Amino acid sequence: MFDPPEYVDWKPDPDVMAEYNETIERDAARAAIVSTLGTEQLLALYAGMLRFRLHDITLRRWVKQGIISKAWLGTGEEAVTIGCVHALDRTVDIVGPMIRNAGACHEMGIPVADMLRAYLATADSPSGGRDFHIGNLSAGVVAPASQVGALVPVMAGIALCFKQRGERRVALTWVGDGATKTTACHEGLNFAAVLKLPAVYVFQNNQVALGTRFDQHQCGPFTSWAKAYGVTGLSCAGNNVLDVYAATLQAAGLCRQGEGPCIVFAETFRMGGHATHDEREARLFLRAELFDYWGRRDPIGMYESFLESRGIARRTLADVERRVIQEIEEAEKAALASRESRMPAPEEAASPRVYAG
Repeated sequence: MFDPPEYVDWKPDPDVMAEYNETIERDAARAAIVSTLGTEQLLALYAGMLRFRLHDITLRRWVKQGIISKAWLGTGEEAVTIGCVHALDRTVDIVGPMIRNAGACHEMGIPVADMLRAYLATADSPSGGRDFHIGNLSAGVVAPASQVGALVPVMAGIALCFKQRGERRVALTWVGDGATKTTACHEGLNFAAVLKLPAVYVFQNNQVALGTRFDQHQCGPFTSWAKAYGVTGLSCAGNNVLDVYAATLQAAGLCRQGEGPCIVFAETFRMGGHATHDEREARLFLRAELFDYWGRRDPIGMYESFLESRGIARRTLADVERRVIQEIEEAEKAALASRESRMPAPEEAASPRVYAG
């Protein structure tokens, strides 16, 4: 009911799956990285993408039910977020997700219930009901800002601290294709490049910035940004979670060796509008062929098919799915219970409080 129509009754396309496997195998270094992943790690990537998809489906259902007014979703782009986070050392590295990279929050350790509470503005949400851009530095998550591109200089500053302290840590953030045109993005990336900071910038080509198609806001290749700033650029298939994982691991490795910053270029597509309020408009101004092309490249469906082709039983995948569904259901119940009993008192609105993710 809440999936894009292209995902309903999704079946693997033989040509698309051949492309998926070829992507993994065409680069020897990345193929070697993927070959080291054990079953537990492979299933963790699967669970992470499912968790992200179901988190977004919960929000979309809440919009339809009138519980919230709108939501900013990452449906169809789960691999870009989950693959990146799993490639990091989550015990020491720092991420700065944008709102559509919400999956980074739960994969770094923020409970899904708290993420949902943020949308409900409850008193026990991460910001105490003041903001639904969530973060938790103890979990290694810097809260996003509404201004796209704003975290580029922030993560450069964090990476500078890592370098000055001699710590082998990495700061990573995601930047949409539209956000690459902002002043903050340019200044932050140039600063990081000049000082060779251990920062990974994931340039996520969504194919559309709000309502502006990629071809309407950039003439040259998306990957040209790396050459412009004199930094290493690594391209990956954004809907192939294993290619994203391998590219990010390579980028993080270069940063730990003092060769950062790095840009990871990920080609993907958001299967909806800018937010839930303009999904219909997105279907009107974007070509149907675009939805069809990316619809056949559902990152979760393709990964399921890949895992089955590598000998992981469908029963095993179903068990993972059941556990994640139960987790999301319990998180939703907990968040809705907070909405009934833990809303902020009116006088709290006037109390001074600084919220920092």
